[in-house]
This record gives sequence, structure tokens and C-alpha cells, in this order.
Amino acid sequence: MTGPVVHFVDDDEAMRKATTRLLEAAGHQVVTYASAHDFLTCADVSMAGCVILDMRLPDRSGLDLQAELASLGVQLPVIFMTGYGLIPDTVRAMQRGAVDFLTKPVDAQTLLASVSRAFAQDAASRAERSRREQLRVRYERLTPREREVFLHLISGQLNKQVAADLQIAERTIKLHRANILEKLEVDSMAELGRMAVDLGIEPVPRT
Repeated sequence: MTGPVVHFVDDDEAMRKATTRLLEAAGHQVVTYASAHDFLTCADVSMAGCVILDMRLPDRSGLDLQAELASLGVQLPVIFMTGYGLIPDTVRAMQRGAVDFLTKPVDAQTLLASVSRAFAQDAASRAERSRREQLRVRYERLTPREREVFLHLISGQLNKQVAADLQIAERTIKLHRANILEKLEVDSMAELGRMAVDLGIEPVPRT
């Protein structure tokens, strides 16, 4: 398959067929599952797309499956569909990041709009993960000494202060600094600081 996929998990065969027809008529690719086990066993969750979950499945609740997906590191956006619109369930689902919580029978346009939002959220999430991975690859280019200097630089220290802390010549720090900027493909200390934040790297404490 190419393009995003809608994974639809519902034990009601008639509902699976009707929803699949609706989504496919709108140009979406759909794969259906009759249970949480079927989905966990068969779904290719690495592909772009989203998951539509029935709240009450034969082997576990939709909320349980949502939590299990999160524990497995699956980041596909989730849309809930249910015949029982209980407020506590809605709150828990949304707190855990669900795109929508729809009550059956679901209006066709409402469902299609939810799927569009889920696809957009997934695309943005994948783009951000790719960006951070590219940053991580660049950071891995640094030598152990350059990473040490990096930590001091992002704390706001001047070259001479870093040199004093590391007990090496200031001209060596300048060379390391130039190499760091080149390898990380940034042009300023401000960009270096933003990169550190994105990578979750803490600067050395300033004394």
C-alpha cells in the first residue's frame, strides 16, 4: 500500500463493511479488524495513517487498546467510535491524545473530517520525528571532546570560560567551536541552543 491507511477495529461486521465503503468512496485505504488481537497481530503500524477504534471490543476495551498501543510506542492517531457515549470514557480518551470521540451512528462528513485531522496529525508527527532524528544524526558526528565543549557553550559560557573550565587553550576551544557549528550545520549559538533543547540535552550548570 502507498499513502496513509485507516485501520478500523470493530467486532460488528456490518459496521466494518459500511464504514469501509464510506472511507473507500472518499479515496482512503482501509484495513479492518474484528478484535484488538487481530489488529495487534496483523496491522502494519509503521505505515502512515490512523486507527479507528470501537470502544467495546470482544477481547478488551478501546481504551485498553489505546493504552497498549502507547506502551508499544505506536504513535498512530486514534479516533474512537462508540454506541455508548459515556463522558468519563470520552475524557480519558482525549486526555490520552485521541483525535476524536464519535458516537454511533456517526455522520459521514463528521467521520471523514476526523480522518482528515488524524492524517494531518500523523504527517506532522512523522515530520517532527524525522527532524529530530536528523538532529540526532548530526550530533553523533561530534567527538567526545566536542560534545564536552558543546555542553559548555550551550550554557552561555564564553570561549575563555570554557577553556578555563576544561583547562585547555582558548584557541583550541575556538577550533572546537567552529567544528561543532560545521558538523551540526548551524550558524549561530542561538541555533545551537535550540538544537540542544530539541535533543533534550542539558547544559553544564553555571557557577
